[in-house]
Amino acid sequence: MDWRDQGILLSTRHHGETSVIIDVFTPEYGRHAGVVRGGASRRMAPVLQPGAQLDVEWRARLEDHLGTFRVEPLKSRAWVMGDRLALAGLNAVCGLLRFALPEREAHGSLYRKSLILLDLLDQPEIWPLAYLNWEMTLLEEMGFGLDLRRCAVMGEKANDLSYISPKTGRAVSRVGAGEWADRLLPLPPCLLGDGPAPDTEIVQGLDVTGYFLRHHLAPHLGDKPLPDARARLVSLVTARAGAG
Repeated sequence: MDWRDQGILLSTRHHGETSVIIDVFTPEYGRHAGVVRGGASRRMAPVLQPGAQLDVEWRARLEDHLGTFRVEPLKSRAWVMGDRLALAGLNAVCGLLRFALPEREAHGSLYRKSLILLDLLDQPEIWPLAYLNWEMTLLEEMGFGLDLRRCAVMGEKANDLSYISPKTGRAVSRVGAGEWADRLLPLPPCLLGDGPAPDTEIVQGLDVTGYFLRHHLAPHLGDKPLPDARARLVSLVTARAGAG
């Protein structure tokens, strides 16, 4: 068995004295693990950094074996080591992909949007909002997308969509919420795609997506805790909002 594709390196872990096991997200073969012989060497270690874009060739005797990877670097994102926000963002993306994606299941659309997001890391003025939109995409791809098209109570499009049902993920207008407003999640305008957003609004949006990641997606995955990398990113964006 063998195949070749490109992919985003999500993580590495040591395997023996000289090899590593890498976890790669590819468009055709999904999240896929394999051994890189000599991956712990001085030559390969700088190449095998999370977020790197790789050309990968996987081989195994049987399809259900771990197999081995031959890798060639396509694009390094090692520069993020000098930027706290960019590094936190890259780690959050890689961590959530490992958290959410089943092994060996293709998610081509999510792959392409993840690649676009990582290529925006050097644009701190737009990146946090792009990241928030990416989390919305991740929820959608995993089957827990939010429905913000119309009011769940009034049954029609409304100009005052202000809340989200924590149970259904559907939008609710201010009128439709009525006395139930205090039991609903606030709906920041940035989740409706209403143009640029200040950091304070993005933090509100991350609170919403975080709620659905924790209370809807995580139970589906065996109640795994969200990766710490996401919390570090939210903390940095929150601090930036406060400083602004």
